[in-house]
Amino acid sequence: MAKIEKHFDTALSRRSLLQNVASAAGAMGIVSLNASGADAAKAPQKSVAYQESPKGVQKCDNCSLWEAPNACKSVDGTISPQGWCMIYKKAS
Repeated sequence: MAKIEKHFDTALSRRSLLQNVASAAGAMGIVSLNASGADAAKAPQKSVAYQESPKGVQKCDNCSLWEAPNACKSVDGTISPQGWCMIYKKAS
């Protein structure tokens, strides 16, 4: 029975990985459209897994897409300087 549980956990991990890869690919497509100068709409916060808390040292106000005081070049809505999303790209 332990083998069945182990296999089940592996299947869930693969599913989670595939879902995250698919989400990231979609978000990168949105960023590519915005970066190319196209007049595309900004991505909804939910589609890029936006959260109002940082992920370690990664936070909106040190992202290359950040627009002070509370906006993003690629994500719609009010954005917290301490927020984070999966299209984060460290500012140079």
